[in-house]
Amino acid sequence: MNTLVQQTIGWVDNRTGLRTAIRKFFLEDVPASTGWPQVFGSVALFLLLNQALTGILLAFNYSPGPGDAYSSLTYIIHQVAAGHLMRGLHHWGSTLMIIVVACHMLQVFVYGAYKKPREVTWALGVVLLLITLGFGLTGYLLPWDNKAYWGTVVTTQITQQVPFAGAYISTLIGAANGVGALTFARFYALHTLVLPALMIFTVAAHLTLVRRHGVAPAAPDDQHKRPFYPHQLFHDVVAIFIAFLALFLAAALIDVPLERMADPTDTTYVPRPEWYFLFLFQSLKFFHGPFEVVGSVGLPTVAILAMLAIPFIDRGRMRKLTERTAAIAVAILTIAGWSSLTLAAVASTPASLTSPPPTALDSKLVAKGAVLYVKAGCDSCHQVNGVGGHIGPALNRVAKRRSKEWIERHFVAPGALSPGSIMPPYRFPKEDQDALVTYLFSLPD
Repeated sequence: MNTLVQQTIGWVDNRTGLRTAIRKFFLEDVPASTGWPQVFGSVALFLLLNQALTGILLAFNYSPGPGDAYSSLTYIIHQVAAGHLMRGLHHWGSTLMIIVVACHMLQVFVYGAYKKPREVTWALGVVLLLITLGFGLTGYLLPWDNKAYWGTVVTTQITQQVPFAGAYISTLIGAANGVGALTFARFYALHTLVLPALMIFTVAAHLTLVRRHGVAPAAPDDQHKRPFYPHQLFHDVVAIFIAFLALFLAAALIDVPLERMADPTDTTYVPRPEWYFLFLFQSLKFFHGPFEVVGSVGLPTVAILAMLAIPFIDRGRMRKLTERTAAIAVAILTIAGWSSLTLAAVASTPASLTSPPPTALDSKLVAKGAVLYVKAGCDSCHQVNGVGGHIGPALNRVAKRRSKEWIERHFVAPGALSPGSIMPPYRFPKEDQDALVTYLFSLPD
């Protein structure tokens, strides 16, 4: 039996070189000074795979369209086996991935691992950070709740401020006439097709250059080497396990916020971006009128260009970490500035956003009612947000036309209240009836 296994492995290796490549990878020499600070790249790669897998699983039950997106998401959360967990892993995974990628960039900067010959490796790392933020930005709209809608409205308004190209970008993302079905389709395509392709290409190029130039030693005079396995692999596996444990606990114990379905008429809603964009949101308060473009476009552009230029500005020899006082000071100031702006934005959050809004009704009932709406087949005859059948009336303005009591009676005897109606009678359990009515009254006009 062992001979057969060895022959099979040898045959596969002879045709593909897979076994040789794996052995070479694990036995490749790395600087002896590597350790815990070098684990962030491996953790980021693990989180990227988590996002890909959970995204695919969510897509099996997700309907990419306004209105339908919200209903399908509530269906995933409440009806699909482990759907709540998958959404939590995807949501919190994106948050953790941004943190880890930022920490990886910070570690490389502090250690000076961007110096010759790793300038292009660093530049690709900056691109990967931007793509990661792009995933967060495009995925923000996909739940199609009020927070997602109005947050995207602010984002698209900022893109219109880009000098010379603002109108073109706005048209490209389908927001020239406001956020709607076209915007949703463009964001979904970017999130599931364009950005993943860019990410795969950039990660492959980044890893190829890391293999080509090797891991930068923590100390420039460290010439000692040791195999990647088992020392550094142990550090990477432990770090990945800690990241997965934190991610799993967050997904299992912390509910991902989901507000009521997007309401374009709710002009009283105060949009707030995700926490990793709060610093930019707060910095915009320092610029007014014609200078607003400086905060929304100018400063972020300068920051990105400065990051790309770092290897060409700091061209000195590699130094020990204890000698890189300027880099450490810049890192501390950057963290302090980001933290201050973020905390200031959190402190200025309106009270109406820190507690359930009175117009949001009971979010759990709304979510349950949205699932029942689809499960009972209501969408085959009625429209919500322009999506659904045409046999019955659209339901977006039902709260303006009918009382809750009338709708409840209509479930039981539709022909008596609407002569000629072909709707069959429905006798829902009381809790299901309350949920469905609450959902109908949560719909925007």
